[in-house]
Amino acid sequence: MDAYPTQAASTLSTGAVKTQQSQFVTWQFETEYRGSDFTAAVTVANPDVLRESVILVAHFLQSVSSGLVLGGELVYHRGRAEEGGILTLAGQYSRPNWVATLNAGKGGAHASYYHRANKQIQIGVEFEASTRTQETTTSFGYQMELPEANMVFRGMINSRCIIGGVLEKRLTPLPATLIMGAFVNHRGDKLQVGLGVTVG
Repeated sequence: MDAYPTQAASTLSTGAVKTQQSQFVTWQFETEYRGSDFTAAVTVANPDVLRESVILVAHFLQSVSSGLVLGGELVYHRGRAEEGGILTLAGQYSRPNWVATLNAGKGGAHASYYHRANKQIQIGVEFEASTRTQETTTSFGYQMELPEANMVFRGMINSRCIIGGVLEKRLTPLPATLIMGAFVNHRGDKLQVGLGVTVG
């Protein structure tokens, strides 16, 4: 959940339609209301009266104190063959230099902790457990900024034996950034290497 309560009340509604070969493939409608200390949102996707199918997603986040936000998400789907819903509860506690989050529901749990050690170094830890796949994953990541060299380095390692890193180098005075990345999966014996340039 990436939406957080704001100070001014507002309502935002959007819609999207996707077609393929002159036929409607997917379409959805979203509306969001932001109050002084809460955010509520509803998304309706692919409603079909003839096939009796619909996907409904509802979010609610409430600011309990200056650092604590609690809320939840309800996902409901209905089709001719099946019908069901998943409720997920969420919480976030933030301080000036760190943020901790926890999401838990029928599908599993997800917890994360992010800490800014100083202006150059940031670290994060993430834990995810899935009841569907019966798997758990723990990940550790960090970011180091070197302003004098116009460089940013991001690295990660997780419990699935995947190690990766991305280096971004600003090519001054050009308006471009060189990006180099590599990820190694030791269990799968796979190596991925990438090189790119972004302009802007």
